[in-house]
Amino acid sequence: MEFPKENCANKAENHEAVGTTDVIVVGAGVAGAALAYALGKDGRRVRVIERDLNEPNRVAGDVLMPGGYLKLIELGLEDCVDEIDAQRMLGYVLYKDGKEAPITFPLEKFESRVAGRTFHNGRFVRRLRNKAASLHNVSLEQGTVTSLLEVNGTVKGVHYMDKSGRVLTAYAPLTVVCDGYPSPILIYRISSTEIQCMVDIPCRNLPSVSNGEMAHYLKTLVAPKVFPELYTAFVSAIENKDNIRVMPNRIMAASPHSIPGALLIGDALNMRHAITGGGMTVALSDVVLLRDLLRPLHDLSDASAVCEYLDSFYTLRKVCWTSCSMYISKVNDNEQNWYNSVCSVTGLQPMSSTINTLANVLQKVFSASSDPVMQAMQQTCFGYARLGGVFANGLSAMISGLCPRPFSLAFHILAMAIYRVGRLLLPFPSPKRLRSAAELLWVGSSSKQFLHNTNTI
Repeated sequence: MEFPKENCANKAENHEAVGTTDVIVVGAGVAGAALAYALGKDGRRVRVIERDLNEPNRVAGDVLMPGGYLKLIELGLEDCVDEIDAQRMLGYVLYKDGKEAPITFPLEKFESRVAGRTFHNGRFVRRLRNKAASLHNVSLEQGTVTSLLEVNGTVKGVHYMDKSGRVLTAYAPLTVVCDGYPSPILIYRISSTEIQCMVDIPCRNLPSVSNGEMAHYLKTLVAPKVFPELYTAFVSAIENKDNIRVMPNRIMAASPHSIPGALLIGDALNMRHAITGGGMTVALSDVVLLRDLLRPLHDLSDASAVCEYLDSFYTLRKVCWTSCSMYISKVNDNEQNWYNSVCSVTGLQPMSSTINTLANVLQKVFSASSDPVMQAMQQTCFGYARLGGVFANGLSAMISGLCPRPFSLAFHILAMAIYRVGRLLLPFPSPKRLRSAAELLWVGSSSKQFLHNTNTI
């Protein structure tokens, strides 16, 4: 494939061409490896370029909610959680002021294998990569992408450097970029012998690990807040600074800028707070949606038409499938019939809006605060979860990705407000209680705008 050099935004001079595939995937993490396998199974020729093919060793990405496991099944990747010492997760426990609120995932209607999983992220990613590389039409290679190759505003491929230092150019009509990147305390198993503890530290000047500031911070401010049964093990673990790893926590709204020939998914597109462990579930949901959108497109060479068609990806990942009819007017009759069948048969629901909103709101609510209104909201959320039944099940169904309906989220926010106002006004509405109820309603009305903003991600 030859392009006039004078029309290239990124010159291909001195770059060795390595051929053309249907799709280039930049990054072989959870989203990239899963997408490569999904598209490869559909018969696409896929080139995956990953800067480091060694088994990753990172802090995050080790919790997969039941909704994410269902996406693995849809993709045919459920065996990737086997043989990595993954631990089944059937729920969680909220712990505050010596009280517990156990919450279980509503899994009664699913097969026994359906559950959440916790594991070493690197082991899971390794299995995903091996699965993708097992397909004859998927090539997985180590290299660092330096730039996209653009011709007259359309992405035609990438420039990258392989592990030997050669500068190469790969061509494809579609390039998908998947590479990117106290308060609540999360404790969970990542193997049969290891427990991971993640601590959110909301400060700009992070305590230093090397000079012992971080260990002192964890011992004095965090250790007293963990379960008494884990206190000794927690303190013992942080005495070895090699056990302490730090990573930035980023929240990035999905504000895609459509470029013909290129698409963003995974952490390159959208990140939310890690408190709910929903990142991989959203990523795998996006992979399923993108795979299904691409299935009726046998020819990807018309970049402008494909770009216009794939604009619906950014919308459908956020809105209810029951409302998708308003977004399919752009496609032809055959694709519209296919699209309607997807909506009615698979019953897919958007993950990003609900999980992103929950993750970011819960982090705000449960972060340490001296504001009495925020403390009241903490008590409200905790008390609401302790009600059990439909209330706790509704929350866990949303967090787990089993029922990510935005309407369900709105219902539970309203129910929590009613619950808190009722608690404040009983046994009788004193002036102080009325004032507190008014403040709570004011915060709730402000939260509606916040929810509206976070729903855009």
